[in-house]
Amino acid sequence: MKLRLAAAVLAGKMACWFSRRRGHRGSSLPGLIAMKIFPGCLSDLAAQVRKKIVVVTGTNGKTTTVNMISGFFRDAGFSTVANLEGANMISGVTTSFIMKAGITGKLDCDYAVLEVDEASMPGVVERVSPGVVVVTNFFRDQLDRYWEIDKIIGIIGSSLKKQKNCTLVLNADDPLVAQLGKATSLPAVFFGMEKYDRPDKSNLKIREARFCPFCGSTLKYDCFYYGQLGKYRCPGCRFERPGPKAVALDPGGTGGTIACRLFYNRKEFFLDIQAQGLYSLYNALAAFTVGMLLGFDAEMVLESLGKYRSVLGRMERFVFRGRQVVLSLVKNPAGFNEELEVLLSADGTKNVFIAVNDNDADGRDISWLWDVDFEAIGSAHDSYKCFVCSGSRGEEMALRLKYAGVPANKIFVNRDMRTAVKRVLSGSADRYCFFSTYTALWAVHKIIERMAVKEAADDQSMPSVS
Repeated sequence: MKLRLAAAVLAGKMACWFSRRRGHRGSSLPGLIAMKIFPGCLSDLAAQVRKKIVVVTGTNGKTTTVNMISGFFRDAGFSTVANLEGANMISGVTTSFIMKAGITGKLDCDYAVLEVDEASMPGVVERVSPGVVVVTNFFRDQLDRYWEIDKIIGIIGSSLKKQKNCTLVLNADDPLVAQLGKATSLPAVFFGMEKYDRPDKSNLKIREARFCPFCGSTLKYDCFYYGQLGKYRCPGCRFERPGPKAVALDPGGTGGTIACRLFYNRKEFFLDIQAQGLYSLYNALAAFTVGMLLGFDAEMVLESLGKYRSVLGRMERFVFRGRQVVLSLVKNPAGFNEELEVLLSADGTKNVFIAVNDNDADGRDISWLWDVDFEAIGSAHDSYKCFVCSGSRGEEMALRLKYAGVPANKIFVNRDMRTAVKRVLSGSADRYCFFSTYTALWAVHKIIERMAVKEAADDQSMPSVS
């Protein structure tokens, strides 16, 4: 068995080397080849982790949360396996272990923190037996890959019920996530928000949860934070928003940061991160909760989170001729709406780039673009100088903007990514905003990286790979 593991690891490492020599990322192929040689390689490697394995899943925020958790693991001096590059299917998870292991298959690792694709959860958790599972949120995402949201939640719930010695870290504000505490009967720690009156600029609401997951009654909300996240209760049964152990209060921020008062076990702290948007605060809150659950020092975790810098496509920031460039991954209506909220709140004039592909990894169905609140931009188009649409479905994106009220003379289509990026950056504006679906992201990033300078970061910065 050890010989097969060693052969699988060696073959995976060689595949990674050849892949990167040819200009690819090498984040999934090594794991795929290793599992062909030895199907049990992930289980054998994961069994060598000395302390805990943390799995992070959900629709939005997985990559950011994993990078945040991995950051304070490293800052505390622990050896860690993490798929920071965001390759979150079983092959990518296997690759992260292979690259950390020696050529004999021996792994020197205290903790593992793994981003796991929702549909890959059953196969991964069966093999790695996580001690902690974080669930960020659930939104409608790529229906041709992930099916209806109830089905994917059921699959995740069923896989978790089979786990022993596992604690859930759940978003209390999302009823679709919070239900897993009761549905799985596993011990759960909740995080959430209190006392936040959001100034709402968007007209279109993405509410995935209207009905109680247990009795089917219509949920009653006292307030919404975004999407279906808020304070809810069911009038037909006892299901309601659980009381969170980690609570964020009075969020706000300026200059590309967001901060809040933070309570955990009735002790007050202050959280300040170099990121924008309410969703970024939820990611940090999830990471902080994991740190507390595992017994880390709170101030050390908060200091580490304060040094966090965005990875590729997660509000990644560059500077071009003294002006800010922001690159964001978009893949579903709820996430895109939150990115637009940040865009709408930014001062000055903007040039906007949107690349939409419909490859397998993006989802073939792009009808979700009609659920994004582009009307909020259309009604405030005076501060936008141009919109350049690219990718294999650039024309459809341009049509969506036109129907949202953006003047046709501000909309341009160019399928050539390099030309499209240059057009956006060549125009005079105070800010340049780039949005891209998954398979276009790597290409757009490389083009921007050649033309602009990444904002300075410290030793907490992560690899510029997704």
